[in-house]
Amino acid sequence: MSVSLKLATSLDGRIATATGESRWITGEAAREQVHRLRAEHDAVVVGVETALADDPELTVRLPDFRGPQPARVVLDSRQRLADGCKLVATARDIPTYLISTTPPEPRLTEAGVRVLQVHAVGDERPELHDVVRALAAQGLTRLFVEGGGQVAASFLRCGLVDRLEWFRAAMIIGGEGRPGIGALAIQALSEAPKLKRVDLRALGPDVWERYERI
Repeated sequence: MSVSLKLATSLDGRIATATGESRWITGEAAREQVHRLRAEHDAVVVGVETALADDPELTVRLPDFRGPQPARVVLDSRQRLADGCKLVATARDIPTYLISTTPPEPRLTEAGVRVLQVHAVGDERPELHDVVRALAAQGLTRLFVEGGGQVAASFLRCGLVDRLEWFRAAMIIGGEGRPGIGALAIQALSEAPKLKRVDLRALGPDVWERYERI
């Protein structure tokens, strides 16, 4: 199993303003590269809050892309994904998985969503080691984790991130903005996830940095 975490932040590590405004934090060249990275993976993973707020398609949209589309995965303990959202509406065309801690709801499975039930931890969140095992059993072994801040923190906290794809926009939002990575509950620097930078490129006004786990 390989897990890549994507972050698109301001220079000070924020993904949105205090009111949630974030579209678009990075420029066109950076967004195009994100689509190319999606195409290299088996599945794109987001949390349900991102799915509810943005109603994303999570597809590869490039003129030269011929498919197949990566699967879409939503971490959604209580199966809150709306019936009319884009992910549910296209679930019969593109494999769409919902990771839940409760039994599958017929309204979702009848729409073509593949509900995988896993063990819960903490505040009924999916246990991520269980999640990656469940997805691997479906043949999904290259995961591209896109959002949001709590999901990023959870994958880092569990030691599951092999590669970090960090897109930094040339702007500063400030401390009241929403952080790209949620709380990690680190008590000492020795507990912090360690990575090494292996690539750095300019994409228009933005910077793309790639890090790998040490």
